[in-house]
Amino acid sequence: MGRPRSPQLSPERIRSGALRIIDEHGLEALSMRRLAEALGVRAASLYNHVATKEALLHDLAEDVMDTVDTSGFTVDWQTGLIRWARSYRAALAAHPHLVPFMASGPARRETSLRRADAVHGGLTGAGWPPRYATMIGASAKYLVVGAAMGSFAGGFVDDAEVYDERFPHLRDAHLLSEHAAEIDEASFELALGALVDGLRAQFDALAAPPGTAHPR
Repeated sequence: MGRPRSPQLSPERIRSGALRIIDEHGLEALSMRRLAEALGVRAASLYNHVATKEALLHDLAEDVMDTVDTSGFTVDWQTGLIRWARSYRAALAAHPHLVPFMASGPARRETSLRRADAVHGGLTGAGWPPRYATMIGASAKYLVVGAAMGSFAGGFVDDAEVYDERFPHLRDAHLLSEHAAEIDEASFELALGALVDGLRAQFDALAAPPGTAHPR
């Protein structure tokens, strides 16, 4: 009888296995050796499909960013910004352990750069000066990444005695963790809405003719 064949490897299967390890055990848990064991192959086999662990992480980041929606900028900049931010948050929140790797920037990743280009182009095309477009993209990213990295409401313990008397303004904080998903979603929407409303006023002020009093 011939030797048993190794399980079929493909870039897709490798990325799926790597993301599963990260999702379940954290970013530091991923190693090429552990990934090979999970896939039932030798570590050397992985290098026929991916050059390094770093390259694999960039591939995973590209897969995540591929789900981010920038189509709203064809409607107007407000729709584009809101749709991008919501889909960006959803993409990161689905894989929170990968967020620290992705938070530093797009590097040379094609899909990530394409999304960044679409956002910047959508804003400048609507009339925002390039400097403002850069700052708006950065501001929205800070909001999205912060929201995706953890739960504010889920960070409070559900023991009422912890807050009793010593922290009177937090007397209902023990209820937060029970409603964490709802509170976190509403908080993100509140912040995003406030950002867009503030930017809308700023946009109108920038577009006002010289000598026109800017709205306060």
